[in-house]
Amino acid sequence: MQFGRSYEEFEVGATYKHWPGKTVTEYDDHLFCLLTMNHHPLHLDAHYADTTQFGRNVVVGNYIYSLLLGMSVPDVSGKAIANLEVESLRHVAPTFHGDTIYGQTTVLDKWESTSKNDRGVVYVETTGHNQDGTVVCVFKRKVLVPRQNYLDARGGDQPGRPEPRPRD
Repeated sequence: MQFGRSYEEFEVGATYKHWPGKTVTEYDDHLFCLLTMNHHPLHLDAHYADTTQFGRNVVVGNYIYSLLLGMSVPDVSGKAIANLEVESLRHVAPTFHGDTIYGQTTVLDKWESTSKNDRGVVYVETTGHNQDGTVVCVFKRKVLVPRQNYLDARGGDQPGRPEPRPRD
C-alpha cells in the first residue's frame, strides 16, 4: 500500500478519493471539544442545541477539518517534508452526530522548489462530504513534498524500517 507520494508522482488534475469514511460520534465531537477547550454549547449541550436553528448538536468544524486532513495523509502528505500553508478553509454545511464523512483531494498545481532541487510544492484542494453527498468542508493547502532523489538518499520509501530477523 502506498503511503504518500513523491513530487514526480503527483499530476495536476488528479483526484484521490480517500477511503474509508468515518462516522462521527457524539463521543468524537465532545472529546475533540474538550481537548481543544471549545466549550460552545452548540457542540456540547443538547438542550441548548434544541433551541437553535439546527435543533441538535453541530459537530465542531475544526474536528471535521482535522478528520479530512488525516484522511488525506496516505494519498497526499504521507511523505511530506512539511505542510506549508492552509490557504482557505470553508465550512459549507453543518455535520451532525451520526454523519459519515468522506473526502477527496484534487491536485490543483505543482512546482519545483527554487531553493532546493530535491523537493517541490504541491497545491491541493480537499473536499469533504457526508453520506448524502452534501459538501460540508473545503480547504486548499500547499504541501512540500520530496522528489525521488530525496527519498533515495534517505533510504527509499520506508526509511528506518528494520528488516525482520530470523528467530533463534
